[in-house]
Amino acid sequence: MGKIIAFANQKGGVGKTTTAINLAAALSERGKRVLLCDFDPQGNATSGFGVDPRSLETSVYDLIVSEDPDTKSGIVQTKWVDIIGANVNLAGAELDLIAMDHREARLKLVLDKVKDEYDYVFIDCPPSLGLLTLNCLCAADSFLVPLQCEYYALEGLSQLMTTVRMVKKNMNPKLSLEGVLLTMFDGRTNLSIQVVEEVKKHFPGEVFSSVVPRNVRLSEAPSHGKPITEYDRMCRGAEAYLSLADEILAKNGKGKG
Repeated sequence: MGKIIAFANQKGGVGKTTTAINLAAALSERGKRVLLCDFDPQGNATSGFGVDPRSLETSVYDLIVSEDPDTKSGIVQTKWVDIIGANVNLAGAELDLIAMDHREARLKLVLDKVKDEYDYVFIDCPPSLGLLTLNCLCAADSFLVPLQCEYYALEGLSQLMTTVRMVKKNMNPKLSLEGVLLTMFDGRTNLSIQVVEEVKKHFPGEVFSSVVPRNVRLSEAPSHGKPITEYDRMCRGAEAYLSLADEILAKNGKGKG
């Protein structure tokens, strides 16, 4: 049975999509079957695997507004992983969902139909705490929080944790924290090192050992429609995500491929 992991942080630019793409590809390299569901209207996780969001015949938006979604019709196979893509149509989904029954569980309905065919299902959440992110947290078994190593890293995180507590209490009692991933780390600065210490104090035992460095190659890879392991597997960014994949596998008792 596939484990559904949401990549969540309401701050933009913290490495959510980069992590979803590159961890998915790294786990696929380890022999795991991975489905990545892009739930951000920007569609960056879709284009990051070389799929043009405008070319989608069935997007995740079409699936969540359907009364009886045919999830398989929305799955696009790439060289690395399967994806359910997103495009700008998703931007209006919050308004459409308001009038629907079980509006916070639409994505769960979509993913439950196929999750058993994968080892992992990843959801790239939008950078907000609205109804779309609520759908992500209701559908997920756990959530992974990418945190940028910067001064305001922890600011606003309390809102996310408050939302998570509300979801656990009222909608998805099994939701748990997969872990906190530190991104954009620069070992040359005292600030990055201080942020690491601060985050470990707030989340004892929940911070991954793998740390994603500031890395130009990581920034370049999405514009080529490739995960970092294909774009430049010798760079430090690729090493970090392969290491994170091994941590995820060890944590979930699934070992290397």
